[in-house]
This record gives sequence, C-alpha cells and structure tokens, in this order.
Amino acid sequence: MNTNTKNGGLRTRVRDVLRAAGRGFVLAVVSLPLAVLCFTLSAVSVALVPAGVGIFTTPWVLTGVRSFANWQRVLAAEWSGVRIPVTYRPVPKDANPWTRTVLMLADPATWRDLRWLPVHMTAGFFTALLPALLVLYPLEGFALAAGLWRVMSKAEGGPYWYTFVPVGSNVTAFAAAAVAAVLLVVAHRYTPSLLTAHFRLTRAVLAPGQAQLAERVRVLTETRRDAVDTSAAELRRIERDLHDGAQARLVAMGMDLGTVEALLEKNPAKARKLLAQARRNSAEALEELRDLVRGIHPPVLAERGLGDAVRALALRLPLPSEVSVELSGRADAPVESAAYFAVSEVLTNAVKHSGADRAWVDVHHADGMLRITVTDNGRGGAVIGAGSGLTGVERRLGTFDGVVAVSSPAGGPTLVTMEIPCALS
Repeated sequence: MNTNTKNGGLRTRVRDVLRAAGRGFVLAVVSLPLAVLCFTLSAVSVALVPAGVGIFTTPWVLTGVRSFANWQRVLAAEWSGVRIPVTYRPVPKDANPWTRTVLMLADPATWRDLRWLPVHMTAGFFTALLPALLVLYPLEGFALAAGLWRVMSKAEGGPYWYTFVPVGSNVTAFAAAAVAAVLLVVAHRYTPSLLTAHFRLTRAVLAPGQAQLAERVRVLTETRRDAVDTSAAELRRIERDLHDGAQARLVAMGMDLGTVEALLEKNPAKARKLLAQARRNSAEALEELRDLVRGIHPPVLAERGLGDAVRALALRLPLPSEVSVELSGRADAPVESAAYFAVSEVLTNAVKHSGADRAWVDVHHADGMLRITVTDNGRGGAVIGAGSGLTGVERRLGTFDGVVAVSSPAGGPTLVTMEIPCALS
C-alpha cells in the first residue's frame, strides 16, 4: 500500500512537472508575438490621438490589450492559483469614441497594462520558457552520453560545450549526463514553482500598487464626504419644508378648529366656513407631506422597484418621455435610490435647460452593471462641471463606483449614460 502510494505520488509529481513545462512553453511561444503586437499597436494608436485617428483606434486597441491581460489573469488563476484583480473602470458602451478614449487613457489600470507588455516580452518570456528549458535541456545531456557527442564534436570541430562541460570523449559525455541528472532533479523540484513565479511577476505589474490603493482611498473618502454633505443638506431641506409647509398648515388648521368650537353655537354659518377652510388646509397639508415623502424615497420605488418608479417619474414630467426597462430583479435599495434620483436630476435638467420636446429613458442590467441611458432631442451643450446638476449626479453615483458619461454636441441630441456595478436579486 505504501509503495503504491509512493508510486502514485511520483506519477502525480511527474505529471505536474511536465504540465508546467508544457504550459510554460505555450505561454512563451504564444504570448510573445501577441505582446509585441499589442505593444506596437498601442504605441502607434496613442501617438496618433493628437492627429485624430487615434481617437477612433485607441478604444479598440486598448480593449484588445485588456482582453490579452485578462487572458493572463485567467491562466494565472487556473494554472497556478495566482489571483490578479481586475480593476478597470467601467466605460459606457454607447459613449462616443472621444469619451471612450479619454476614459480609458485616464484609467490607471490601462497604463499598468501598457507597462506590463514590455515586461512580459522580456522577463516574462524568460520566466515562462524556463520551466520548459529545465525539463528539455537534461535530455540533451543524456543524448550526448548515448553517443550524440561524436556528431556534435565533429560539427563543432572540437569539444561541444554542455553547460560548463566540454564534451569531447566518453568520459566528458558521462560528466554531461551527470550534470543533466542534477538539472532533472532541479526541474522535478522547481518547475511548477517557476511557472508560479512567472504569474507572480505578472501580478506584480498588473495589480494596483500602494499609490493606486491610496488614490482609491482618497476617492472613497471624497465620495463619502459628498454623501454625508448631501445627506445633511437633505435633512435641512426636509426640516425647512416641514416647518414652512405642512407644519404651518396644521397649526392654522388647529387654530381654525379652535375658533369653530367657539362659534359653533353663536355663529353656525361662520363655523361652517372655517370648517371648510380647515378641510382644505388638511388636504393641502396631506399633499405636501406626500410630495415630501416622494422626494425622500418614493413609495413606488420601495414597493415596485426602479423600473416602475422611473415610469411613474416620467408620467409626472411635462416633457413626453418613453421608458424602456429590462431588469430581471432588483438591486439593493441604496443603489435603486441613487439611480432613481440620478434619472430624476437628468430629466429635470432636460425639462429646464434643453428645450427638448421629447425624452427617452432606457434601463437595463448586463454583465454586472446597472446601465441607464437618458436621451433628449434638445439643443445640447450639457457638460459635467461646477454648478451643473450633472456634477451632483456624478457624485451621487460615485459613492457606488458608478460613472457618468455625457455626449451633448451643440444642436443636440444629449445622451447621458450612467453605469453602476451591482447585482440583482
């Protein structure tokens, strides 16, 4: 039983060594030309951005580079258990070429990919090929001892060097075989680890470093501060609306009812008028409270989800709107709320500033992204900047790692695309 176990362990180890050598050879042979191609195309395309041509080619080239890097990530995880995080910022699929180029070149992960390509062509090529060399090179030493040394010596016109051994006789050929045996033991021991080292080198370049993590912490701190400031401003607005609106009407209604009580027997006609006024005040106070609650968190959003809430929002607009929703479930409540109020802000901007006579809203979820597109046929010119409502939308979605892209040429139309990474229940 012990002998069988040992034999089985040896066979498993030999299989692991041969598999690592084969995988390393495939990586070296296949990845090197791909890396050279990606690096060359990237350099040329980015260089042509100022000329205008690169605006159209760069998104496609960088998407190819990302696919190549992601393929390496998959191989690293499946072949060596090395996990390399994917940290690309989402890019709206319907964004124009200029927006896609700017967003992709502004992404630190893009530049990590571009730095990784030359490393992969040089050190990465060597570390991938080394496991295969460590397994195959000893075979040459054994072949020399079997008589190949005569052929090689004749071809060289003197001793044939195998590592540090000048092979020119049977004795030196056996010395070469001894060196080959040592190399084979080293290969048996270290070949899988060498393949893992190759992928760890890849991770060292592709994974975000301390500077990127610090930047990420900074962005999260800013978005959290924005969320806190927005929440505080919202509480002050609610307090002001309650004080100036519903509370004042309820106080007036209480005073009217007190007067009615005093006039009920002395002047019934006056009492009836005051009762009618109190009833109107109560109806107006109730309507104001409903509007206030709708502004905090619409009941339809809590009860029926984002799709129906956006449809209800569109029905209340003075601007005719078409809404298309394709959602297979519901996102988390905070995500739904952020998305709803983002759509509300964009549509409000369209009503107030665009001069549009029609709007379209598309809401769907795919590839782990909640994607919302709001389009209007107005005059265009919308930008994300200080004082713009779109800046608030960007900050609101930034709390959830969401992004906003705007395409709004002069003369229109305006296309606002929002994406939030999330899962649906």
